[in-house]
Amino acid sequence: MHTTPPPDQRAYNEQVWHLVRQVPYGKVVTYGQIVQMLPPPVGMELEEYKTFGPRWVGEAMAACPADVPWQRVINAQGKISIRPGAQQQRQLLEEEGIVFVKDKVDLKLYQWRPGHEDEPRQAKLF
Repeated sequence: MHTTPPPDQRAYNEQVWHLVRQVPYGKVVTYGQIVQMLPPPVGMELEEYKTFGPRWVGEAMAACPADVPWQRVINAQGKISIRPGAQQQRQLLEEEGIVFVKDKVDLKLYQWRPGHEDEPRQAKLF
């Protein structure tokens, strides 16, 4: 099993940050959703990438520049992962109008789905 960082971590992080910068105000994406939107590194099997990719996305988000809306990335259950900064993340999302019910976001309402008619056209780069 692949347990190391991506072959070119800087390039991978840049791809993640580029994608997250496109998430509209008031929307969220999941770590796994980002993985599905980005191709696996050369030579890596898709299933292996699906397994380790969300962790890589998390590592990219932990190191993101200030212009990346990091707060818009949440886990697949619609929750904020427990870690330092989690309360600030919730506060920032609530300021964007995202409502939490029992510490959970309704992904059907708030998940970004590029290409749907209610999403900006320029987001369609996949």
